[in-house]
Amino acid sequence: MPTTHARACNLCEAICGLILTVENGHITAIEGDKNDPLSQGHICPKAFALKDIYEDPNRLKSPMKRTATGDWQPIGWAAAFDEIEAKLKEIQAKYGKNAIGIYHGNPSIHNVGTLLNTPALIKAFKSQNNFSATSTDQLPHHFAAWLMLGHPLLLPVPDIKRTDFMLILGGNPIASNGSMMTAPNVSGHLKNIQKRGGKVVVIDPRKTETAQKADTHLFIKPGSDALFLMSFIHVLFEKNKVNLGKNAAYTEGVDRLKNEALHFPPEKTEQWTGIPAQTLRQVALDFANAPTAVCYGRVGVSTQAFGGLCQWLINCINILTNNFDKEGGAMFTKPAIDVLMGMKPRNIFGRWRSRVRNLPEFMGELPVAVMAEEMMTEGEGQIKAMITNCGNPVLSTPNGEQLDKALEQLEFMVSIDIYLNETTRHAHIILPPATGLETSHYDVTFHLLAVHNTAKYSPPLFEKSEGAKYDWEIIQEIAHRMAGEGEITPVPPETAIDMGLRFGPYQLSLETLKRAPEGIDLGTLEPCLPERLIHEDKKIQFSPPLLVQDLERLKKSMAAPNAPYPLQLIGRRHLRDCNSWLHNSEKLMKGRNRCTLMINPKDAATVGIIHEDLVKVTSRVGSVEVVAEVTDDMMPGVVSLPHGYGHHRKGIKMDIAEKHAGVSVNDLTDETILDDLTGNAAFSNVMVQVQRIADPRSAHSRTTKK
Repeated sequence: MPTTHARACNLCEAICGLILTVENGHITAIEGDKNDPLSQGHICPKAFALKDIYEDPNRLKSPMKRTATGDWQPIGWAAAFDEIEAKLKEIQAKYGKNAIGIYHGNPSIHNVGTLLNTPALIKAFKSQNNFSATSTDQLPHHFAAWLMLGHPLLLPVPDIKRTDFMLILGGNPIASNGSMMTAPNVSGHLKNIQKRGGKVVVIDPRKTETAQKADTHLFIKPGSDALFLMSFIHVLFEKNKVNLGKNAAYTEGVDRLKNEALHFPPEKTEQWTGIPAQTLRQVALDFANAPTAVCYGRVGVSTQAFGGLCQWLINCINILTNNFDKEGGAMFTKPAIDVLMGMKPRNIFGRWRSRVRNLPEFMGELPVAVMAEEMMTEGEGQIKAMITNCGNPVLSTPNGEQLDKALEQLEFMVSIDIYLNETTRHAHIILPPATGLETSHYDVTFHLLAVHNTAKYSPPLFEKSEGAKYDWEIIQEIAHRMAGEGEITPVPPETAIDMGLRFGPYQLSLETLKRAPEGIDLGTLEPCLPERLIHEDKKIQFSPPLLVQDLERLKKSMAAPNAPYPLQLIGRRHLRDCNSWLHNSEKLMKGRNRCTLMINPKDAATVGIIHEDLVKVTSRVGSVEVVAEVTDDMMPGVVSLPHGYGHHRKGIKMDIAEKHAGVSVNDLTDETILDDLTGNAAFSNVMVQVQRIADPRSAHSRTTKK
């Protein structure tokens, strides 16, 4: 007899509620759960990949060891842990504690066992060479929140359900299902804004899926968003549209930004942004005059040379227009597991620096842009061994070819991953955890970013394979061995989940959630400042010195010389993609080729390119050959490649991904270009040139080394 099971999808930030039908041990249907209080029946194509991943014949299910000839052979868990412990301890004894590097990929935040146990792993190694996907696309959010509000996780969320005006910069929430805004059915939310007489405005170098649904879309030159935002603030002060409302009583430093904004009138910045001064003025006034409004910026404004400034200024705009901690503006959640309870302000920036480029750590991590050079540059502190934890940085970090070469020369590498992919192929031992439907889940992080307060626990749907281990069992074993703590009794994540719920603001329990498998509705977002602020004085630091000082760099950018290449490269995401880690799902990869170079017709005509020509794209670090997609959706002077492709390298075992290999945009992105303030990679500041290949029939899309 078929049985049905309620579950949360953990493949992206939206955590949509699902109903899965199982018969004879097989999933026969996946549907949206109409009773889920957050998603209310919404579902996107990625949910169907849960079945594909669980049934994937390429998924590793037992530890694998690379032989001297490059082949792979099974190895038992005990033998694998023994070898890992011996090799890593030997390397640290010989070269020092910083000889071990650790990289945590995007999926780690979507798996509760990994999320809750990773801090212990980091602590056990005591290495300063700690990296994660945070500094690829979201570090500026955390940096601004830390300086302004006191903690990097005190992140404002757009109240998309009640706003009258939504201004979106560099974000495509219809494709991402939110991103730093857990909002299932973004398309429906945007339609509702318009139905109630509101307006949606998108500022982006590409006419994205979200821009196509907006009331207004404006092209902006990549990397110029901070200039747009400063001019926006200039208009607010100039037209006396500043109103802090209740926040005025606990906000410090507004006049300092007012003085700085004098240097950025729209007439001065329009040549750099591409947005006419009068158009910018009208957007600013419409925003300020709306009953409620919210400004939201995402990947495009984070992955540029002024990402930290952008996220700060977005918060400033919401505060200046009385749209901060207010219904319809930027608000804060009250999650059932509140990781901010009892938090005190502390310094988490610049406590140590990278060895080669002297870049500062933030939140205990160094920027991923320095990872390869820290492996390849000899001397004390050089990374000699790596642990990668459910990540594929060869495809996800700048200058992937360089990292590919760096990983080759390591003395030892361990990967905790379910696939033999572009990164894990360099490992000496791969430890695959039970995954997805074999594991339980509670979304600690994305309930913290949700547009509505809910709580939901998902038990495992299937038993793990015989002899398999959960992610938390693997991580706890390595951490205990490296810390010299001997035999351990593994502690499941349910223990921490239950404790977090009991001590949380609603005093729930795991048993309570088990009795409500479709989730519990905890209510709409409510004002919570100044009580929620982490700063000891319970004030918003409106103009933190580090950010104000960085405005000098922004001013100098308006006198920057011409770049060596004529076009700017930006990335993009599709609803069926989630970085690189869902590319082995046939359901998601089928259909038209999505790995194309989008280019404006004027730019294409300049170099004689027509639609579907094979073209060569070249940057400072390398070249790729890819099919051109000529479209008016691109701003002149800007081209776009999707993120996460490039499954052409030898040694991987992902049949579907290889079939749809494409090229990696990160074989073009430049590790030397980043946000100097935060260290976040500046993927949207890469200059390239594009050439038509004379005979496209004689070549295939590929990466060419430079």
